[in-house]
Amino acid sequence: MASRSPRRLAATAIVAAAVVLLIGLGIWQVERLQWKRALIAQTERQLRLPPVPVPGPDRWATIGKADAYRPIVARGTYRPGRDTYVQAVTEFGGGFWVVTPLDTDAGFTLLVNRGFLPATLRGRTPPPVGPQRITGLLRLTEPRGAFLRHNDPAADRWYSRDVTAIATARGLARTAPYFIDAREPTSGWPRGGLTVVRFPNHHLVYAITWFGLAALVAFMAWRARRRS
Repeated sequence: MASRSPRRLAATAIVAAAVVLLIGLGIWQVERLQWKRALIAQTERQLRLPPVPVPGPDRWATIGKADAYRPIVARGTYRPGRDTYVQAVTEFGGGFWVVTPLDTDAGFTLLVNRGFLPATLRGRTPPPVGPQRITGLLRLTEPRGAFLRHNDPAADRWYSRDVTAIATARGLARTAPYFIDAREPTSGWPRGGLTVVRFPNHHLVYAITWFGLAALVAFMAWRARRRS
């Protein structure tokens, strides 16, 4: 009996540590759930707000996640011949987001996602000329590329709207560190207003899973102890 006691104590300690770890993971997921719900609520509130002027250079250093999807309005003139085509898949199938620099009236350049374009129309939809008023949603830069697909500026192959990389490739100076998803036009090409605001929220399922595993481990340990 004396030789079994240390082993039993060690097994009990391992089980207790496992249960505590699993409960901790469950609590962490509950906290993540609260954070995600707050983020979704904040974004839904922002989407209903009236558009405000695009943030200028004095705000660029503080632009962050809290600003994402904020309705904004910009005025300026598109710069022709500088379109960037970013691969995309939408309800219309595969094609590209057309990203065009706008020389704003405020004196800086803003990348505008003019909308989705079928692949067959690439290079055939130049931006409108003259002064423009663009309304849309502020979007944060998407650095490097997509999952397992990195942007290749040298080959003009783009999988994400990486503001810094696009501005460098197009020779743009004083460019805002964010871009705007244009809400219009809602007909013709490129087609605006296709921003999908979706936040995966599986934290409740994860929390239940971790708590359930903690209960299962504790139950199996109690059952094994009763049989020994």
